[in-house]
Amino acid sequence: MKYIPEEESRLLISHEIAYNAVKESFIAAAVDETSSIFPAVAAHAARSNNIFTIKSGTTSSLSGLKVGSYWPDNTRKGEPNHNSTILLIDQTNGRISTVIEAGEVNAYRTAAADAVAASILAVPGSSTLAIYGAGHQALYECLALARVLPIKQVYVVARDTIEAQKFAYELHKHDINAIVADSAKQACMDADIVVTATPSETPLFNADWIKPGTHISCMGADAQGKQEIPPELFSRARLFCDSPAQSRRIGEFQHCKVSKEIYAIGHVLQRTVAGRQSKDQITVFDSSGIALQDLFIAEHLARAWESKAACQVITT
Repeated sequence: MKYIPEEESRLLISHEIAYNAVKESFIAAAVDETSSIFPAVAAHAARSNNIFTIKSGTTSSLSGLKVGSYWPDNTRKGEPNHNSTILLIDQTNGRISTVIEAGEVNAYRTAAADAVAASILAVPGSSTLAIYGAGHQALYECLALARVLPIKQVYVVARDTIEAQKFAYELHKHDINAIVADSAKQACMDADIVVTATPSETPLFNADWIKPGTHISCMGADAQGKQEIPPELFSRARLFCDSPAQSRRIGEFQHCKVSKEIYAIGHVLQRTVAGRQSKDQITVFDSSGIALQDLFIAEHLARAWESKAACQVITT
């Protein structure tokens, strides 16, 4: 059995690896007839505010699951609030073949979904981004998007002004121009792309703040009750997600009450479904996070880990 601890997985992961793995996972979810994404299991520990989720899935070549946990009091102990562990199962005998501690990997994986979708749904040349949220995940979202689009300006929208200022400064260190938005409304109206990366349970902005041609990536809704964007926007937009069934159950589209087709992004990648149909069309991508993303990233990391180990043997 391969075991890759957090200290090693964070050195192996990159935006490129995450992007390629997530793109492969979206295509597999859409076109691999043997693939399945099983219902996510939400649970909690002895203290009910310490929660964890189990997401599992299978393809013709990969099976396994991810356990993602959120322990909010870890901040006071100087430990990450979010942690993830991926398990790959050998399909020939049912034994665990690979275990990867994937706390930081998960941040790359989530941001990669945003980047894959934006690369094919945003208007080419989109350069102005409004990011809702200034937490740990928001940084990865901005960095991943900057790899696939010419991001020149980021407006940071967050409730905590001090955290927003710290986040803007962090983006500057990565050579991304960022300022704290004076007005959430103006940030939306100026943006070519709006990304939400929060745990919100109520819409973060008004539907009429979104101009024609905007692409929106909803990254935070991954449980029943979570909500980041106004439902009134759905009737004006073309809707995409990682998994339509899961998105309607626990993602942003659980709040979609209008009769609208919701398209799997994998079909757009395969060009069996059209993506953006005009420059003025509003596009929405919902990422509730599917297990296949984790399985494909685990496979990529396991290969990288084996290559690194082989190189170390040769050099010694």
